Amino acid sequence: MSAPARSRYDAVIIGGGHNGLVCATYLARAGRSVLLLEAAGRLGGAAVTREFAPGFRVSAGAHLLHLMPPGLLRELNLGAHGLKMAAAGLPTVALSRDGQHLLMGGRAVPTLSSADAQAYTEWRRLLGRIAAALHPVLNEPPPRLGTDAWSDRTALMRLGWRLRRLGRRDLRELLRVGLMNIHDLLEERFQSPLLKGALALDAVLGTNYGPRSPGTVLSLLYRLAATHGSDALSLPEGGLGAVSAALAQAATAAGAEVLTSQPVARILVKEDRACGVALASGAEVSAGVVISNADPKRTFLDLLGAEHLDAGFVRRIAQLRTHGVTAKLHLALQRLPQFSGLDAAALRGRLLVAPDADYLERAYNHAKYGEYSQAPMLEVTLPTLTDPALAPPGQHVASVIVQYAPYRLAEGWDGGRQRLTDIVIDTLGAHAPDLRQCVMASELLVPTDIEREFGITGGHWHHAELAFDQFFMVRPVPGATQYRTPLPGLFLCGAGCHPGGGVMGLAGRNAARQVMHEVA
Repeated sequence: MSAPARSRYDAVIIGGGHNGLVCATYLARAGRSVLLLEAAGRLGGAAVTREFAPGFRVSAGAHLLHLMPPGLLRELNLGAHGLKMAAAGLPTVALSRDGQHLLMGGRAVPTLSSADAQAYTEWRRLLGRIAAALHPVLNEPPPRLGTDAWSDRTALMRLGWRLRRLGRRDLRELLRVGLMNIHDLLEERFQSPLLKGALALDAVLGTNYGPRSPGTVLSLLYRLAATHGSDALSLPEGGLGAVSAALAQAATAAGAEVLTSQPVARILVKEDRACGVALASGAEVSAGVVISNADPKRTFLDLLGAEHLDAGFVRRIAQLRTHGVTAKLHLALQRLPQFSGLDAAALRGRLLVAPDADYLERAYNHAKYGEYSQAPMLEVTLPTLTDPALAPPGQHVASVIVQYAPYRLAEGWDGGRQRLTDIVIDTLGAHAPDLRQCVMASELLVPTDIEREFGITGGHWHHAELAFDQFFMVRPVPGATQYRTPLPGLFLCGAGCHPGGGVMGLAGRNAARQVMHEVA
């Protein structure tokens, strides 16, 4: 552990997750003196690769790279900083108990009906056009409502012009479906239950919603807009931690000072302005601006303190919905399980247990009452098929995103952890009968574990629920949009602000641009 090299910087960034690293890189490239402080002994936040059993390593949070826009990857030149892909363009396989799986991104097994095949082609084209129109919205601070500022009016006009360019038919369809639930929209267009289940999964993954919840079409469009509608999936060599490592190298190469094992105790305030940070060690660092990559609740209620904020704003932050409902199961496998009807090439991609949209809704019903699902929705990868260095020779790792597992479990996670682990293994084992015999060790991270290990209040992967009242120009809450906060000199750059979570990096870049625009 090393101390900061100086006592004052142009900017101090709290938190070394991927957004904090992106923000540090852009500010340092602009000639600002930047200090990034990470409490943990490693960088990356939840985008880390770590050992969970002797010799077995896994991406601890997200396990696929698909939301970071290609343009951002090029701007940061992460390839020159060591990032390599173990595999790209991975298929998605929707698993079926009868072995008649649906391979998306390639041929269909069994072949979709001609009506579904045509409807799916039209669906992808429509969503691709809408996503391309919405992508620029994610690349810039959202406009504020109710102001006379010309910049906000201009931003609203640009948004209107982009949507108008969709054409009358697509714009009418966007206005019609934007507030819909994904279940009803899929019922309109498709017949195949397996196809509807796979598409519904992408709309609810990581959220506290089921397919019948209003706004789930919006969450699907959000995922697609990040990458212009592309659903290309990649596995970085070395796991998602390799992305964070490349981002850290880019930041230091740009001139930022990056320190780990340096927890921030509080944000310093002088004359009603953020002026630096106090470290847990007792040292203080002055700064022109402080930028927090921590979640909004931790930033405002813990690091800053309610005494520096208006009571109404504090109430909005306290009521921010931040309880996660997604767990992560890691399995150390002594050999590769045999999935009925799938060859090794298909297993290299993303495997889904989402047989139909109603299955997902029933799984969600349990979470409403503080229960984990008895038949959970699963997203599975076997990263060692493309990156064998993650496990000992001949052995494998399974990485499983599990939904729904509520933050507050009625029976308590001490007793429920092993039971949910068994349920997930049995659920996946219905498609790979020898799975349980292959398992050597397991680790289940539930939302409370995610909160403790990664410092995310409530264990929500997005830092705050993606919902209409916590989205776009009101994210995270009114009074803290556009990466600004009510306290001058304090900015946000994490997943709790626009455009949200996922290993995307846009919040970090947007925040850096906003700081450079406002602070000379």
